[in-house]
Amino acid sequence: MKKASLILIIATLLSFLYHHYISSFGNWEQNLFYAFAFGLGWAMAYLLDTPQLSMPKKLGTSFIGMIILLVIGFAFFNFEIAVPSLFRFSIVFVTYYLLASFKASKSLRR
Repeated sequence: MKKASLILIIATLLSFLYHHYISSFGNWEQNLFYAFAFGLGWAMAYLLDTPQLSMPKKLGTSFIGMIILLVIGFAFFNFEIAVPSLFRFSIVFVTYYLLASFKASKSLRR
């Protein structure tokens, strides 16, 4: 859990710095929200990367992460900003497991 929290913080920070200073994509609040979606995707994928959990449990838990992003997005932003955060989260989550599938252990942790 400690490492997943660290991944969340580092991925969010790096993504925010990239979007805020290099790509100049929107205002800083929007950049922070999208960076949080990116960090949450990596952290949840890492946290769920354990052989004890079945794939349906992993996908169900990722669905909870998506709901959290939607609630935050609709609370502070509008529909046009909330929905792309789901795409960022989902792309990162799927990418993590795609990278893991190339390893013999099917996990990036081992």
